[in-house]
Amino acid sequence: MQAPTVGGVRLPKGNGETIRLPRGASLTDFAEKIGANPASLVQVLFHLGEMVTATASVADEVLELLGSEMNYNVQVVSPEEEDRELLDSFDISFGEDLGDEEDLEVRPPVVTIMGHVDHGKTRLLDTIRKTNVRETEAGGITQAIGAYQVETELDGEKRLITFIDTPGHEAFTAMRARGAKATDIAVIVVAADDGVMPQTVEAINHAQAADVPIVVAVNKIDVEGANPAKVRQQLTEYGLVAEEYGGDTMFVDISAKQGTNIDQLLEAILLTADATLDLRANPNMPAQGIAIEAHLDRGRGPVATVLVQRGTLRVGDSIVAGDAAGRVRRMLDEHGDDVTEALPSRPVQVIGFTSVPGAGDTFLVVDEDRVARQIADRRRARERNAELAQRRKRVSLEDLDAALRKTSQLNLIIKGDNSGSVEALEEALMKIDVGDEVELRVIHRGVGGITEGDVNLATASDAIVLGFNVRAEGKATELANREGVEIRYYTVIYQAIEEIEQALKGMLKPEYEEVELGRAEIRAIFRSSRFGVIGGCLVVSGVIRRNAKARLLRDSKVVADNLSIVSLRREKDDVTEVREGFECGLTLGYSDLKEGDVVETYEMREKPRA
Repeated sequence: MQAPTVGGVRLPKGNGETIRLPRGASLTDFAEKIGANPASLVQVLFHLGEMVTATASVADEVLELLGSEMNYNVQVVSPEEEDRELLDSFDISFGEDLGDEEDLEVRPPVVTIMGHVDHGKTRLLDTIRKTNVRETEAGGITQAIGAYQVETELDGEKRLITFIDTPGHEAFTAMRARGAKATDIAVIVVAADDGVMPQTVEAINHAQAADVPIVVAVNKIDVEGANPAKVRQQLTEYGLVAEEYGGDTMFVDISAKQGTNIDQLLEAILLTADATLDLRANPNMPAQGIAIEAHLDRGRGPVATVLVQRGTLRVGDSIVAGDAAGRVRRMLDEHGDDVTEALPSRPVQVIGFTSVPGAGDTFLVVDEDRVARQIADRRRARERNAELAQRRKRVSLEDLDAALRKTSQLNLIIKGDNSGSVEALEEALMKIDVGDEVELRVIHRGVGGITEGDVNLATASDAIVLGFNVRAEGKATELANREGVEIRYYTVIYQAIEEIEQALKGMLKPEYEEVELGRAEIRAIFRSSRFGVIGGCLVVSGVIRRNAKARLLRDSKVVADNLSIVSLRREKDDVTEVREGFECGLTLGYSDLKEGDVVETYEMREKPRA
């Protein structure tokens, strides 16, 4: 078998072996794996219609295309595998309860409150923990995500339960999915007067996909029109059958506002946990878990709300979460009190990161700060390469001219109060569909107030800055005014989505449609040394206007298009228009006119977009 050639370039020949490459790998990385010259791979891709430099990050499908040409099976390593290989290189085991059976101790259940927006999830949590956070949420809608631990009693024994609150607005899909994965039991809140709604179904799907037991809290039973029986009947369609109907799902009718049956709900959670789950973890190992939320605090720096899943997190531990590293300088519980250690299932706020972790990032404690920094740096480089490969515009030779044409583009910089909100807003904005004419690009996103650096970046890239629950800092407002940078502030996510969608639609080039004005039949032909060929016409429909666009029809076929009514006369007078039933003389700047031809006039009108 000869070595394959593409465009005259001889390629190394594979035997179908598998080549593993990280996301965003370059042609140089690929060439090293197969012992080839990177320049030859650049040349090959050029002949295949892709223009890439040897060191640029390349999209997964391009690597796979190149591999298939050379008889290699290119396998792009998933982010999870990349991370596992990275941690293996540091001899770190993640996601395992290290130790023997006797090392495992009972831990509290982690419960996620899920459901549709406005069905009372946050009110329920307020009632459970006897504090009021809902009033501080804009519009009464949870914009962020939080975790709290409460104490209850079952059979005379004091028990702890950890609660995670997830937003119900449709834009927060990723947060709900994350909440379901980090949890032991999902409590689906359904309003008795509203029934099953779109985000209720989505929450059920997330919980079932994560394979966690579900407890249903039928809320607002004190409201007029409440029908708990209807809710039970609706939920049978989604595989949630109440125990009283012979199923295995516990339903509890509650009123979060009045505090009705809250104890029964907590009891149902504990009974479900005891009956279906083995909730044990090893507290005597380096802590591991998940960052539920993170934000930048003006006085304290990056602050992350983390949920310890195994091990014990202590003040002074070296910690890494995603591409953020640091040392635990201080830990706070949900009441703002200092704690020195956090056992499994305990949510705490951690202060000491050097940058803001992403919501949903896994965290682990390592032996020393140096290892934490190295892991974070490698993850950051890997993510940057993957992002560059994804962001790179694929340009083939066939559509090069189209790519070079100017496209309408709206550049955005998103800053928010916490990483989950920023992520949700970016995801929602990227889903806005206004066709291929307009492109939306998020050139930077971050947590914290809007800085002069953000304004300078916006100036350089003609971007609009969106502030979600944050404001411009210091001289940033003055700089933005001076440079003409627009900063828009939002506190409710759907307002941001609506305004950006309207802005994108405003950038669309207007669409025009042809509207017929009138038709005239040529009855006689006159020749003039001054005007050329003149058609003597009878207007048979509509109106003929001077300077209107026109086409000439002969036997119902278009003879000439893109003409215009150059001159228009009625008897001896120049006129601007002639209506149906009247005769006129006209010239089209076109000499091949014949009796019986039809002149059709029309105009292009802007069509309102849907």
